[in-house]
Amino acid sequence: MLSFLPNWIKGCLATLLITINTVVSFPFIFFLSLIKLVVPIKSVQPQLTAIPIAFASLWVTLNGLFMRLLHNIEWHIEGTENLKKKDWYFVTCNHQTWADIPIVQTLLNGRVPFVKFFLKQELIWVPFLGLAWWALDFPFMKRFSKEYLAKHPEFKGKDLETTRKACEKFKFTPITVFNFLEGTRYTSAKHKQQNSPYKYLLKPKAGGAAFVLGAMGEKMNTMLDVTIYYPNSKPSFWGFISGDIKKICIHVNRVDIPHQYLGQDYMEDAEYRDSFQEWIGQLWKNKDERLSAMAKQCDNDKQRLKS
Repeated sequence: MLSFLPNWIKGCLATLLITINTVVSFPFIFFLSLIKLVVPIKSVQPQLTAIPIAFASLWVTLNGLFMRLLHNIEWHIEGTENLKKKDWYFVTCNHQTWADIPIVQTLLNGRVPFVKFFLKQELIWVPFLGLAWWALDFPFMKRFSKEYLAKHPEFKGKDLETTRKACEKFKFTPITVFNFLEGTRYTSAKHKQQNSPYKYLLKPKAGGAAFVLGAMGEKMNTMLDVTIYYPNSKPSFWGFISGDIKKICIHVNRVDIPHQYLGQDYMEDAEYRDSFQEWIGQLWKNKDERLSAMAKQCDNDKQRLKS
């Protein structure tokens, strides 16, 4: 609707609208967080969690509407059929820009349980945000560094055990956990430094995914492998909110996670670790081939497709 405006104006308007949306929404989420904190009754905790999640979901929805209002982006989306809000999902995505995060949030919002990240346990003490993340049921993890475990071997496996206990509630409450397997945004320099065997991707870091699947147990048996391709543009967050990005191609691949990779300890079992890395490597090889196919299709396809 407002796509005729200069890009710098659209970028400033998008920033303003998202900021207003955040300033208006956060006090409600924080207030509801306080209520949940002072009413520690297990029987009503699910209801007290559902309300702030509804506000957070509305926040994502409004941000998506702002993008549609300001920009005339051509979307080509495949694979979002038959997703359910009552299932457990592990979501990963190739990482090129911070715009990937709001794109995935908007893509999956309302289709699956509200998208969350595993957070370090220490982050719960961040003023205001820590309480909000807790109220939204973001899963917190306890991790020990290799250096710490070398000095204190008696703590080996304790981090996974602690995180599993924290995640017990998710055995009954569906959750979607989002993790970038590459661990960092793709750049040509990083690709060269890694000597990555993939054309479009950095090497995946299997440890983070293994930790999530180890902590969540057998409930989380489905992966949504999201692949984003930005044709004819160098992706950036500013490019997304300002309208420089004119077209976005997305493919969602639903993958059944093999049973043997659920609920296991990645750090303690070398055989499991090698097998899991091999599985992730094959997924990444398939993803790289998919990106190659998407590049050929999306760079030349001028047809307008609806999400």
